[in-house]
Amino acid sequence: MKLKTILPALLLILSLPIFAQGKSATLIVHHAVIHTLDDKNTIVEAMAVADGKILKIGKNSDILKLKNKNTTVIDAKGKVIIPGIFDSHMHIIRGGRFFNTELRWDGVRTLKRALAMLKEQAQRTPKGQWVRVVGGWNAYQFEEKRLPTLAEINEATGDVPTFVLHLYGHAYLNKAGLEALKIDANTPNPNGGLVEKDANGNPTGLLVAEPNAFILYSTLSKLPELTADEKINSTKQFMTEMNRLGVTAIIDAGGGFQNFPGDYGVTNGLCKDDGLTIRMPYYLFAQKAGNELNDYSKWVSTVEIGEGCDDHDENKVEYHAQGAGENLVMSAGDFENFDKPRPELSPAMEGQLKEVLSLLVKNRWPFRIHATYNESITRFLNVIEDINKETPLKGLLWFFDHGETVSDENLKRIKALNGGLAIQHRMAYQGESFIKRYGKTAAANTVPLKKILAMGIKVGMGTDGTRVASYNPWVGLYWLTTGKTLGGMKYMADENIQDRTMALKLFTYGSAQLINLEKDRGMLTANKLADFAILSDDYFNTAEEKILNIESELTVVNGKVVYANDTFRTFAAPTPKAIPDWSPVNYFGGYQKN
Repeated sequence: MKLKTILPALLLILSLPIFAQGKSATLIVHHAVIHTLDDKNTIVEAMAVADGKILKIGKNSDILKLKNKNTTVIDAKGKVIIPGIFDSHMHIIRGGRFFNTELRWDGVRTLKRALAMLKEQAQRTPKGQWVRVVGGWNAYQFEEKRLPTLAEINEATGDVPTFVLHLYGHAYLNKAGLEALKIDANTPNPNGGLVEKDANGNPTGLLVAEPNAFILYSTLSKLPELTADEKINSTKQFMTEMNRLGVTAIIDAGGGFQNFPGDYGVTNGLCKDDGLTIRMPYYLFAQKAGNELNDYSKWVSTVEIGEGCDDHDENKVEYHAQGAGENLVMSAGDFENFDKPRPELSPAMEGQLKEVLSLLVKNRWPFRIHATYNESITRFLNVIEDINKETPLKGLLWFFDHGETVSDENLKRIKALNGGLAIQHRMAYQGESFIKRYGKTAAANTVPLKKILAMGIKVGMGTDGTRVASYNPWVGLYWLTTGKTLGGMKYMADENIQDRTMALKLFTYGSAQLINLEKDRGMLTANKLADFAILSDDYFNTAEEKILNIESELTVVNGKVVYANDTFRTFAAPTPKAIPDWSPVNYFGGYQKN
């Protein structure tokens, strides 16, 4: 062969990524509009996958040359493909254990429909079980623009015990629920909470956080749990629900009443059995006030960060301890119940937090801290700066969760300590309440996203599902790109509203960058992880209200199809029914599409 013939062929081979050379594709998706989200926002037609990674992207004709007789080939029918959504803050481990028990009002647009769902579910719920609506909704999403009344809830549910949680603010118990939990005229108010009573001293059924949400979560924890097999099925159902929404990775933020290691048994088992369809690094959250230092001392000596059942096996998705938080000590909990005044943290907080944080920093444990209010962030930063003088952070991964009212000065301090921010769409649910208490001017910069990005602070987007805001990331993308609440009120300053590409990057590359995983994910380019979703609508061009209705038609995690709707049903196994049979999931599903 002549040299002039050899050289072009040799140059072509050398130009291919090392990973792609000599490989055949196990999966090819073509006839698509693939938004790679790379630095140039490149859009391509087709993508080849092998060994859980992207082999090559490009034109249909070029990519189809990489198929062989064993390659799965998917015609995307001209639909938009995006990188898998990565939720930087959600409670999937806890949420999965209870998903099959919950009636979701997420996405329901009328209170009339919500109450009808409640009545229907009460009629099929067996004796000894409860009807539960656990977060993900607010009054302003309803056309009626109001909350249900206790009378309406009692009428809909009758003698079936019922618990309805509304944000971090309050919960409703029907009369049967009060009887089942033996709440009566003699039941005392817990610290920071109110058991509302009528003029005769009898409980009405309203439980109010004032502002501590402990009364809400502790009551919820008393409700009956599912069996072991039902919890496994429930977690699978919830992962499928997240895959349906295009989510491929979630950082689990721990949560109240989620004990380690006992409550991690279901996800541990699914990981060992290759049953996880969501990448799931998790943070460990101390549960008992006054015992936090003992818990973290035990964990830093027995748990290896980054080690888990996914170790050294590329066929498994991530499931391992990522660090400590989101709550490190109970005295640092600044609950974002915007219906009530900001909580004043205990004077003992600094000492307790410093003990725990000093231990974590010395042992090089990453950490995250729940921090809603700037006043709390100021005090937390004082502690972190003191520790940094004694034991330098030296690039240790850490970030604040939420940060709704963080100030310019504190952003500078966060940047100086190489910290980050995990933000969520909680203001889409609580914007009206925030404005009533703090005014429109304060709300306009809640969260001050333009300044955060301009300063180069790492920021990842999440949902904080499932007990307050919904787990649906498309609500977050709607919020980021419109500046509106679910009630349709535009409150966000224009400078903080993001274009659709940037908003999606916060939910993909941004979340990966937050925990230093951006090298192999967040984009659809060669050598990156093959995590992506074929969308039901063109997110980049559809009407803004339609963003709320977007879901995935086919989702791939680690190069494997984990979800497919009717359009692509031949590429995925059907989802089994939820158990028990009376589960609301079998009748209503999860997020309710408009």
